[in-house]
Amino acid sequence: MENKAKVKVKVKVEGYSDEQEKIARYSKALGHPVRVFIMDFLVKNAEKCCYSGDMAEELPIARSTLSQHLSELKAAGLIQGEINPPYIKYCINKTGWSEARELLETFFNRK
Repeated sequence: MENKAKVKVKVKVEGYSDEQEKIARYSKALGHPVRVFIMDFLVKNAEKCCYSGDMAEELPIARSTLSQHLSELKAAGLIQGEINPPYIKYCINKTGWSEARELLETFFNRK
């Protein structure tokens, strides 16, 4: 008897607009409470950049887990980081944050 393994193939569906792709990317990045906390923390401290250690003191998670969440937000373009070994400081990526806010506001106000 032959075993047939199922292989998942990721296929991009034609017809998604750039706007829809961006909304999905930003939504996914904000789709975890820790990442929402991080964005809230950075927005409240927008006048300065914050070190990851500052956020680690506020959250009951491992620093490695925090680092993964920061990487997700950075990959989505919502935050930016500057490495000054051994420290990494983060702040809002104003361009990405503004675009996300505008896209999501437009999306939620559709009729």
